[in-house]
Amino acid sequence: MGRLKNSVAGYFSLVRFSHTVFAMPFALIGFALAVTQPDQQFSLRLILLIVLCMIFARNAAMGFNRLADKNFDAKNPRTSNREIPAGKIKPKAAALFVAVNAGLFILSAGLINRLTLFLSPVALLIILGYSLSKRFTFLCHFILGLGLSLAPIGAYISVTGSFAMLPVIYSLIVLTWVSGFDIIYALQDDQFDRENRLHSLPSAFGLRKALFVSVVLHILTFGFVLAAGFAGYAGLLFWTGAFLFSALLIYQHSIVKPDDLSRVGLAFGTTNGIASLVFAFFVIFDLILSFR
Repeated sequence: MGRLKNSVAGYFSLVRFSHTVFAMPFALIGFALAVTQPDQQFSLRLILLIVLCMIFARNAAMGFNRLADKNFDAKNPRTSNREIPAGKIKPKAAALFVAVNAGLFILSAGLINRLTLFLSPVALLIILGYSLSKRFTFLCHFILGLGLSLAPIGAYISVTGSFAMLPVIYSLIVLTWVSGFDIIYALQDDQFDRENRLHSLPSAFGLRKALFVSVVLHILTFGFVLAAGFAGYAGLLFWTGAFLFSALLIYQHSIVKPDDLSRVGLAFGTTNGIASLVFAFFVIFDLILSFR
């Protein structure tokens, strides 16, 4: 039992399961947007399948990332203690983990509807492709943002089987928000990326310019939040969540400076995790109350 517990904990650590809070709340927003439409209704089966799709897709993506980057992780002092370079999880076991989760993702998507089944390989291509993009383009941050931005629109079409403008706006929120905070995360590997010919905005343009781009992206995020509120005829709860979400974006930029990266972890993980949960809480309850 102890060995099994350690093994499960090792895989949870491998994929940083706690970071599911970045995209999962936006998938729930997409679900809420769909089921509050006049011709739709709540389905426990669907929401469970959406949650499973999110978990399996993210497990596959993070597992593949750790597998693809194992040699770089071993050379980087910041990441050398990760599960694969530290020998806690073998590469073959990690590859099997990725394959199983990718298969379960496609299976879960197929149980939702035909459109989600057809789109599932495209989603996998994007979220797995991010792990290789750093080898050839500094736009890798945007590929990660694109991958996570599939959450709200994917959840919406899981219910309705069709596209709509409002969930697309929420996807744009995720795209700009995630791309912006991934640039902040990449600041701490600037020197390592330069030395190992890996691409990122910090390694390509320097810390100050990269932070400026991150600020611009989060200003766009704020703009898309406003657009979502006006397009969805949002109520007071939405605007409360929008204010708190925006305040947390401002806070993370206030604690990260080009000459002081000591609080990148706080800005990247804690602040953005809270921002996502808080925003989703207020948006979903606003939708429920408006629907009633």
